[in-house]
Amino acid sequence: MGANHPGTVASGVETATADDTALLLDVMLGKLATYLRMCGYDAAYAMDGDGEDPGDERLLARASAEHRVLLTRDISLAGRADRSVLLAGRTPIVQLRELESVGFTIELGERPARCGACNGPVGPLGDDEPIPEFAPDPTETTLWRCRDCGQVFWRGSHWRDVESRLNEN
Repeated sequence: MGANHPGTVASGVETATADDTALLLDVMLGKLATYLRMCGYDAAYAMDGDGEDPGDERLLARASAEHRVLLTRDISLAGRADRSVLLAGRTPIVQLRELESVGFTIELGERPARCGACNGPVGPLGDDEPIPEFAPDPTETTLWRCRDCGQVFWRGSHWRDVESRLNEN
């Protein structure tokens, strides 16, 4: 992805892959959470669940208890976390480039691993599972389902659009 971005600061993080790094994103990074989930990261978002802002103290406690790297645009909050990345960018693509510049692997896998909506694990759609009317024919396109919320996924135009954006220089 891109060059080093001034203003991006990683504390307690050397490298990160979707297989070995769990993340917690503050309330300012909801769109970024979706992209990171598409890249396979366990990316919990502060507003998941009841939709209420948990506040800084609860975010810090959760990041510590769950051994998550806190991603934030808040200088003060980043400085108080054991492991954090302070992001300067305002858009998800710029933020992804910032993460890559500090050692995060940013790429789409061959199949979805995490639900973009709820962060649940995604697995192959079973033969006996119902298929939404809007989904493509499973004999022509591989389908997956979120094991937590039931959303159905496939590698369609949205996947190709995100892949194209990730590969831009």
